[in-house]
Amino acid sequence: GIQMFTMIMAILLSVIPAGNKKPKDLKEQIKAELTKNKGVFAVAFKDLSDGEEIIINERVNFHAASTMKTPVMIEAYKQANSGKFSIEDSIIVKNEFKSIVDGSSYSLNPKDDSETSLYQQTGSKAKIYDLLYHMIIQSSNLATNIIIDLVGAHNANKTMREMGANDIQVLRGVEDTKAYRAGKNNTTTAYDQMLIFSKMAEGLIVNKHSSDAMINILLDQKFNDKIPAKLPKSVKVAHKTGWITGVNHDAGIVFLPDGRKYVLVLLSKELENDKAAVKSMAKVSRMIYDYVMEKEF
Repeated sequence: GIQMFTMIMAILLSVIPAGNKKPKDLKEQIKAELTKNKGVFAVAFKDLSDGEEIIINERVNFHAASTMKTPVMIEAYKQANSGKFSIEDSIIVKNEFKSIVDGSSYSLNPKDDSETSLYQQTGSKAKIYDLLYHMIIQSSNLATNIIIDLVGAHNANKTMREMGANDIQVLRGVEDTKAYRAGKNNTTTAYDQMLIFSKMAEGLIVNKHSSDAMINILLDQKFNDKIPAKLPKSVKVAHKTGWITGVNHDAGIVFLPDGRKYVLVLLSKELENDKAAVKSMAKVSRMIYDYVMEKEF
């Protein structure tokens, strides 16, 4: 009996370690991959099935770039839910905005925007939903500024605080050059992005219906070079990217075919080689996916 027991234990022990990477090992592997690049990185991973987290530099502030468009969308759904307007309402497409520094007018240049068709609609009406959709899936700057005018950046910021995201700064629209020169920028942390996407995944932003509506938009994301890049096609990612020179971000919810989901945030700044950093971030996303897939389910 004892011999049999010893043999079974030996077999079990030989099988178990292979499959179960320890979070500490994974954290070291992630760091090793990212430090191949010159730059500063933050990572926040949360497994929504068991609450496990792996976090690196999660409180470091980064220029938010287009990741600030998620808080703006959240504010739009919140105000729609409170009856200020309907997501199906139409508003005028305009390309004239006021700087937060002195109220002076500025316009956006289609050359600097990743979505240009909206510029042809200036002066006509567009559905709020369509503007939100372009703002998220193609990161339209024009749609973003129109929505920010509608909901107010300060309101989005206040909503972030109410949700417990204490470091995200939603100060202004995009391409407000005077504000940029004055150092007034939208900022984010990996921790706060993890927090808002976790709440969204759990149906806790506004309500389940609004959370799901936002996830459905995020699932259509057109920029997929980071979190989804190395994942199987059967894995769905609801996410928002952001990039400016030397800064490259991706944050969102990963949906596994088996029904589990996790949140992943990858932020970077002071990059010397964006392409190489993006490849490393995609690798980190794959490491985390493999780790979750190896977990006992």
